[in-house]
Amino acid sequence: MLVLLIVLLVLWLVLAIVGFAIKGLLWLAFIAIVLFLGTSAIGFVRRKAANR
Repeated sequence: MLVLLIVLLVLWLVLAIVGFAIKGLLWLAFIAIVLFLGTSAIGFVRRKAANR
């Protein structure tokens, strides 16, 4: 599960960088940032719950 979370975070980060690098794909950067933050939040909550 942790590996999947890390892979998704890296994927969203790469998409954000590509979106900012190419002006026409600026929308891609914003979507990638939202997905990155969402994945981080879900991973944090699940990890916190697993430690209890």
